[in-house]
Amino acid sequence: MSTATAPASNNTFLGFISLQDGVNTGNMITFYFACLLGIMLAAFTPQLQPYILDEFLNIPASEQGMISGNLAFYGEITIILTTGLWGTMSDKFGRRPLMAGSYLIVALSMYLYPRSETYAELVFARIIFNAGIGMYSCIIITLMADYVRDNSRGKATGLLGMGNGLGAMISVFLLLQLPAIFQEQGMTPIEAGYATYHVAAVIALFAAVGMWFGLKKVEVVHEEGAETDSMLRLAQKGLIAAKDPGVALAYGASFIARGNVALVGTFFTLWLKQYGIIELNMNSAEALAKAGMVLGIAQGIALLSAPVFGIMTDRINRTTALIITLVVSVAGYMGTYFITDPFASGMLICAALIGMAEVGCIITSAVLIAQQTPLNIRGSVMGFFNLSGGVGILVGAVAGGWLFDNWLPQGPFVFIGGVALLVLIWAIAVRHKIVPLNQQADAGAAH
Repeated sequence: MSTATAPASNNTFLGFISLQDGVNTGNMITFYFACLLGIMLAAFTPQLQPYILDEFLNIPASEQGMISGNLAFYGEITIILTTGLWGTMSDKFGRRPLMAGSYLIVALSMYLYPRSETYAELVFARIIFNAGIGMYSCIIITLMADYVRDNSRGKATGLLGMGNGLGAMISVFLLLQLPAIFQEQGMTPIEAGYATYHVAAVIALFAAVGMWFGLKKVEVVHEEGAETDSMLRLAQKGLIAAKDPGVALAYGASFIARGNVALVGTFFTLWLKQYGIIELNMNSAEALAKAGMVLGIAQGIALLSAPVFGIMTDRINRTTALIITLVVSVAGYMGTYFITDPFASGMLICAALIGMAEVGCIITSAVLIAQQTPLNIRGSVMGFFNLSGGVGILVGAVAGGWLFDNWLPQGPFVFIGGVALLVLIWAIAVRHKIVPLNQQADAGAAH
């Protein structure tokens, strides 16, 4: 039985997603447009990074695992230092300007990436990129809670997952293929890299304009009669909210959800690219394109499974839905330990499970945190929700980079599978202690 008990609304999107008052169809179309382009650009940068290491900086293959991990490390430090700020700023100034601003920052990073002539400059470009993606990630989940009523958040987040999956597929089947396509047209590897990043920058600029004109203009909501809290106080509320076991578990699930996406983006293409070059004698662009095709399997499964996870999250206990997703995560990531040829059929099975785990963790953790969060501190709580995800990527990047270079190329995935197992045990232990926010309010009114 669903935990959602919110009343039905006559204001709907696509006839089955109940919207909050004042939210219209144009706002929702813009929101899902943001989902698609945001994940497309978020996936593109770490996936194309091996091309930069090969063609622009000439980094030896034996060092690329640690360097990739270090780049993710610095990027996630940026998210950790800024994500709480984005959440509290969104409570103060609204979601629309921050969402548009996030794409402008990403566009700047796309301009800087191919112009990085040293490792230090590449780190700087990655920091700029992660500042924009951190802002985007914080605001997108906050908008979901703002725009959609609780009884429809599972279905709405499932549709978000489909947008994410489609965006990721565009990234691997189009953007990752561009270096090879441009080289076939006569460009040098360097020229092809510049052209590819310029395409991404234009997409980000286009998205920024769309966000400004398409999102809801009047957004910031405070408790009636309450004084406006300082940013520090709002941030404190986000941390204090973790006293609720559901909020705390959602923070832990975010650790896995963001870690899933980042590790796949950082190490999946690196693993397959190196295998293609070393074992199959491909050049960098060819190996990257072939890796993108395998990665496309994972994103295709994510796209198809997103509505399933969304409907499931609305129809059963939301902690139970998270538990099911974590089981899939453990199976998919731990299963890579047994893969010796990443282009063989066994990898396709793991890729399918990983795709399901990616979208499932995003949907179930997002719906759980929205269910457990009071309206007046939603931005702050979402900021800490994304902060936890940033820590997940940070830990995974450092451990994964070391494991990739010093143990196995699938080491980062085995590691995240082990962490998913720990969160799975935690979720099972606290399942019966989590009371949905609307039921807490009903119990309080009864007293």
